[in-house]
Amino acid sequence: MITVISTFMNTLDGSIVNVALPSMAKALNVGTGLITWVVSAYLIVITFCILIFGRLGDLKGQGKIFRFGLLIFTIGSFLCGLMRTLPLILLARAIQAVGASASMANSQGIIARTFPPEERGRALGINGTFVALGTMVGPALGGLIISFASWEYLFWVNVPIGLLAYFANLKFSGPEDTVSDEKLDLWGSFLFIFAIAPLFIALEYGQTIGYTHWLILLFFAVAVVSFAAFYMVEQKAKAPLLDLHIFENKWFTVSIFCAFTSFVAISCSNIILPFYLQNALNMSPGKAGLYMTIYPVILALVAPASGYLSDKIGSEVLTLIGLLLTSTGLYLIATLNEHPVYWILGLYIGIMSFGNGLFQSPNNSLVMSMLPPEKLGIGGSVNALVRNVGFTIGIAMSTAILYAGMSWKIGKHVTGYVPGRNDAFIFGMRLAYIAGATVCMVGVIITAVRLYNRRKEPKVESAGANMPSSEQS
Repeated sequence: MITVISTFMNTLDGSIVNVALPSMAKALNVGTGLITWVVSAYLIVITFCILIFGRLGDLKGQGKIFRFGLLIFTIGSFLCGLMRTLPLILLARAIQAVGASASMANSQGIIARTFPPEERGRALGINGTFVALGTMVGPALGGLIISFASWEYLFWVNVPIGLLAYFANLKFSGPEDTVSDEKLDLWGSFLFIFAIAPLFIALEYGQTIGYTHWLILLFFAVAVVSFAAFYMVEQKAKAPLLDLHIFENKWFTVSIFCAFTSFVAISCSNIILPFYLQNALNMSPGKAGLYMTIYPVILALVAPASGYLSDKIGSEVLTLIGLLLTSTGLYLIATLNEHPVYWILGLYIGIMSFGNGLFQSPNNSLVMSMLPPEKLGIGGSVNALVRNVGFTIGIAMSTAILYAGMSWKIGKHVTGYVPGRNDAFIFGMRLAYIAGATVCMVGVIITAVRLYNRRKEPKVESAGANMPSSEQS
């Protein structure tokens, strides 16, 4: 229960702040471009910290690092509400992200070792439900708080919940985790940060100034060189930050890649759908919000059910059906125009949402079942890292395709919605949705091959199946 509360807080904080950005920009007297760093800094810090804290969980104990994350996240949330200048808010936001990454990196590992294999899918499904609930509640709760109070309370709402979760974890945690004498790979950590941070900055801000701008190309170059150096260092390190041997398990690698395709595909819809609803269809924010809640509501309902089914019938078939439905839903949305039948619009979003809900919990269960107990921390953090990278690449890809299609249709370069040119937006939107669906279809093909090959293999107990179920965190 404590892990899902933490999951809920972390995802809630990723979505609750968006609605307050205009108010924060006005209060801090900064422009729109600068205030978006409140969101970007949180995402970037989580992404380059998550692998480090996953490894620390394996070395120092997942429960201990998880509790550390809860405490730091709560302190960061409190500090965010106190700060009155953008640089100080970004500093507090980075502290908050450090805590979020520590708890996120170890939550799946704690769930995987706490529950026996026959219950693991259901537990991970419940965790997925709270991810959806955090995403769903965030904008609505943020709007309510902004209506009756100032933006500071968007951060302070985390403080009592975080303290409650922290002290509950202290009281109800089970035996201490086993620890290792190995040291954290500092060189690997350093190189990983220098690979991820420039990559994310380039992907995000290349949308504004163009991916051929010299500064963006420089960031990409730094990321590539750092990744290459990171790979070479990790191959030779005695106790690497990322044990590359876990990728020798082909089913772990395939499951991670399939997760990546699903995150890329879903992020395409998440970033474009609001503009389609409010700009092309001229919906009010309230009505658009109702359509946008279809995805998290269905995910919240389907994720625990699919996790339960995966415990009973296995994960491979569910992941295949889930990715196929996700891809189908995206292709269907690509057929919409300026005058859709609204119940069909909702149906298409629902198909995509149902497919993603059907896929996520069983695939997470597959990922964690492929690892021995001493690698669960790094395995869970790799899974979370892939989610963030997939979302970022999906957003960059979909917006680049959207604007390229609009620019071709209009006959000049554009980087935003052009009033009166819904035809251009619909054209670019279709290309972006088709691209996202195609990426997802790659995952469908790989999942189908995985299912076929796994069924031909003799039944062998997975590496993570013998994890003790008595440990609690």
